[in-house]
Amino acid sequence: MNTVSIRLPDHLLTEMDHLAKELKIPRTEYVRRAVTAMNKAVKGKRHRERLMRLSLRVREESMKANAEFSEIEHDPEY
Repeated sequence: MNTVSIRLPDHLLTEMDHLAKELKIPRTEYVRRAVTAMNKAVKGKRHRERLMRLSLRVREESMKANAEFSEIEHDPEY
């Protein structure tokens, strides 16, 4: 396991210590959980954004296909 050193504003450190004590966990465990939660949130956001981009591409293709079918549907030659 590696070590990370960070500088935090006093108010943030005080709040973190208070909450860690309230949860009855060490400061390091609190930081681990915070980093884990942030990683999960970032990955989730990235996943949602990717799905949105893909969904828009599928939507565009569907609209093109619908327009083509609409043309065929009203064409007496088909």
